Amino acid sequence: MKSKNADVKIPESELEAEDRGAEEERPRESDSNILDLSSDYPRDKHISIQRHLADLEKLADLREDERKPCPLCPEEKFKACYSHKLHRHLQNLHWKVSVEFEGYRMCICHLSCRPVKPNLVGDQTLSKMGAHYHCIICSATIVRRTDMIGHINRHVNKGETESRFSTVRAPKSSYKVVKESATDVQVLPNHSTPQKTDSYFNPKMKLNRQLIFCALAVLAGERKPIECLDAFGATGIMGLQWAKHLRSSVKVTINDCNENSVTMIKENCHLNKMKVKLNSREEDNGETVGNGEENSDTIEVTKMDANVVMHLRSFDFIHLDPFGTSVNYLDSAFRNVRNLGIVSLTSTDISSLYAKAQHVALRHYGCNIVRTEYYKELAARAVIAAVTRAAARCNKGIEVLLAVALEHFVLVVVRVLRGPTPADDSAKKVRYLIHCQWCEERVFQKEGNMVEENPYQQLPCDCHGSMPGKTAVLLGPLWSGALFNTGFLRRMLLEAVQYGLDEAQPLLKTLVCEAECTTPKHFSIHSPGDENKQEECGVYIRTPNTSAESYLVHGKRKSEEVLRSAAKRQRAEHSAEHPPFYYNIHRHSIKGMNMPKLNKFLNYLSEAGYRVSRTHFDPMGVRTNAPLVQFKTVLMKYSTPTYVGAQAEGPVHLPGEIQVGEEVPAAAVIKVEEAEVAEDKSGVATTVFTESYPTHCAAE
Repeated sequence: MKSKNADVKIPESELEAEDRGAEEERPRESDSNILDLSSDYPRDKHISIQRHLADLEKLADLREDERKPCPLCPEEKFKACYSHKLHRHLQNLHWKVSVEFEGYRMCICHLSCRPVKPNLVGDQTLSKMGAHYHCIICSATIVRRTDMIGHINRHVNKGETESRFSTVRAPKSSYKVVKESATDVQVLPNHSTPQKTDSYFNPKMKLNRQLIFCALAVLAGERKPIECLDAFGATGIMGLQWAKHLRSSVKVTINDCNENSVTMIKENCHLNKMKVKLNSREEDNGETVGNGEENSDTIEVTKMDANVVMHLRSFDFIHLDPFGTSVNYLDSAFRNVRNLGIVSLTSTDISSLYAKAQHVALRHYGCNIVRTEYYKELAARAVIAAVTRAAARCNKGIEVLLAVALEHFVLVVVRVLRGPTPADDSAKKVRYLIHCQWCEERVFQKEGNMVEENPYQQLPCDCHGSMPGKTAVLLGPLWSGALFNTGFLRRMLLEAVQYGLDEAQPLLKTLVCEAECTTPKHFSIHSPGDENKQEECGVYIRTPNTSAESYLVHGKRKSEEVLRSAAKRQRAEHSAEHPPFYYNIHRHSIKGMNMPKLNKFLNYLSEAGYRVSRTHFDPMGVRTNAPLVQFKTVLMKYSTPTYVGAQAEGPVHLPGEIQVGEEVPAAAVIKVEEAEVAEDKSGVATTVFTESYPTHCAAE
């Protein structure tokens, strides 16, 4: 009898006795309530996997007058003995410590099944042959019993209950139906743990799915029908929501390379009363629809590698949401995406993007990053830089429509502009960032090929001259352009209101304010009046007289002259873009002072003549075009000392009549002198004190 991992020689007499015993046991096993898996499992399963102890004893061919060896132990470990002693050995050493699965027992095995180091010979080899178990599903050898139990449970959670060559899914009773946005999907046990299930479903990514749906709805309003691809379907929840709500406006393709996931996607399509299209054939519970018949409730399901399906076909909308980084699929995504189409990608490798594993970020994104106060925006710009380089390799440029970085993911949505000129313009926006580690000031490195002797002099602060050693680092390359398109965000907000996506609406309102760099009290559904803007689809969009926004909305490719003129106007309007990065008000608070409320502080900065808004990257972050020195000056002016408990919130008078709007030297020191003379009950007056606060001081 041969096993997968070892060849065990058994005398012919024992094999004949085993065959006779198996014939005698067949009627008894057929009457048993235990499921007979003898026809399902492979015939060459290991001899340590048996149903009953008697089956294990038949392998040894126990006879009272003869010595027999143990079939699961080498002769060097257990010598041949009589039947009564061998029976106790099999029962105590092998059977009692077995692992049970669906009527079968995986007994412990001491044969030389596991590989041994080649440098071990003789007794050393025998001593290294430890006890182990053989998995009935995948034939793996595992040493510990607890590990074997966990190994079997992982197979069950994945729906694998037979051999590795024919996978059978878990019973229907173990499925759970989850409903999201009027869409029902079946999920497997442990569906929220990607390492333990093939069909991964994370309820915490609901906001991510709603944002992607709004972006697709806006594109569907520009031109229809559009072909969209969900490259990593898993349960198919995202593609089902697209087809169920947008209907005839989209032609949905859901792809996954896992067979279990593809089967579950088909079942979820039937659960939501959708037809499944496979190889130009549409199926719906056995019903076939002709190729010439159009049906809006049809979803195409493919089983391919994501790179392959994107190389073979062209799409208008592609969404990438793998487990981890998306950089391995960017080249394929931009290869065949149509002009003015949209590519969205979700990156969940936040440990590398948020500078917890900097070497991984350098390996995946080719970007050097450190942990800063604006690390989330740093992560978004690193992803966009990788997207820009991948698009430029295919002679395509991008326009960033949306960039969101939250606790669990980084979402980037870009529009594709075909041609070498847009590709060059996008590539020029990938630059290095100079970051001061002392005061957290930052500035993008200037364009040009000339090497500066001291590039750190580009920083507005004077830390490189007043502090010893190296105070700044070079980060990047990063995307230096805008992170949001205001018109696109407003249309996304209207789609979210129309389809009742409650979780996405507050975030989209924040993004619109952040894109325009305004406070929430100035927010309105329509942008401020502009003579060169017209209203379309309920929102104000730019006409061809101002920028290239119109050809993006109408979905038509304009001539090269129009594109060049639009690019020139966009350069003139570059100053109107939202300022890059933000400051954390807690990071720059002054020790011993109570800072003002965040909304009041935004008003103070706005009154000083600066553009200001909140940011979704950080709940205590402030996006403003004010230099860090002026930011700290305003914060200092409207902070109150902690020792004055009853003092109202108001300005602190600065010496020398320094006004907020004036330029202040970076190394200047603001002296705050306050004197308070009061007599307590004992008649002792308090002393006069003076404190100094440098403008370039750190959070301490």
